[in-house]
Amino acid sequence: MYIADGHHRSAAAALVGQEKKEQNPKHTGKEEYNYFMTVIFPDNQLNVIDYNRVVKDLNGLSKEQFIAAVGESYDLQDMGTEIYKPAKLHEHSMYLDGHWYKMTAKPGTYNDNDPIGVLDVTILSNLVLDKVLGIKDLRTDKRIDFVGGIRGLGELKRRVDNGEMKVAFALYPVSMKQIIDIADTGNIMPPKTTWFEPKLRSGLVIHELC
Repeated sequence: MYIADGHHRSAAAALVGQEKKEQNPKHTGKEEYNYFMTVIFPDNQLNVIDYNRVVKDLNGLSKEQFIAAVGESYDLQDMGTEIYKPAKLHEHSMYLDGHWYKMTAKPGTYNDNDPIGVLDVTILSNLVLDKVLGIKDLRTDKRIDFVGGIRGLGELKRRVDNGEMKVAFALYPVSMKQIIDIADTGNIMPPKTTWFEPKLRSGLVIHELC
């Protein structure tokens, strides 16, 4: 089994269980704290959707300078004003100043033999977010936000058009095979890489461990 969502909750449950075990001299392994609730899906019943990025500024660059900098690592094609969705691996789309651009990573800018390096989220992070926009840490940088693909690419357009964000990037979804390969090689997925469907109904439930 692979944890597709809820890694932090699973880790927290394991830590609480270990702490409770150490506090209980009569530990048997059957106590409630040894377990946490899960739901299990066959991999062919999970749908992996893209997880996209929006950025607040161009790191001090003009539009022309930014496009030129991105063009060092990507073949860029202006697709006009209609929403353009990436069609294959290593192809992204960018929305900037009312236009969508097809971004195709140039050969040699990524490593298909590396289970992490092959991911489009890694390629975009290395070649654009870090190198051009100066975003070093996706977890803490306030200039970037993430938009689940379930919202559609229209949400990217909306957030740029209303002035909240300056540029948006849409990514090709990670495959189930890539996810399994990363887990099997002991690697960790980059932050905000996958959006899984179906998702369970959510709510606030508290169960006190005795």
